[in-house]
Amino acid sequence: MFGGGGGGLNPRKMKQMMEQMGIDMEDIDAEEVIIRTSDEELVFTDAEVQLMEAQGQKTYQVVGEPETRGRGDESGAESAAEDEDSTGGDNFDAQDVEIVAQRGGVSEDEAREALEANDGDLAAAVADLE
Repeated sequence: MFGGGGGGLNPRKMKQMMEQMGIDMEDIDAEEVIIRTSDEELVFTDAEVQLMEAQGQKTYQVVGEPETRGRGDESGAESAAEDEDSTGGDNFDAQDVEIVAQRGGVSEDEAREALEANDGDLAAAVADLE
């Protein structure tokens, strides 16, 4: 039906047809793709990512095998905190630190310490400072 043989359309012909229909495709050189759900993260490393744009709508296609990490107090979050601590940084967004500092009426260093003591829980960190 589409050109005989078991191989389907040849890629050049497919690209020409897509261009005629106003569909642009572009490969994206992604290092990592993370999809977060309420209970887990799907982390794709070395994934193939393609962007397809048609009629002003962008669609991303991710091809690869993800590593699944739990969210919250599971090992994924703890290992991330340990990695950041070992480099001298922290695991908290600057905006989170600023919010806790403003709500608690303290310096950013004190806010960061409160976040660390409460495993990044903003409400608990503010409550401890009040």
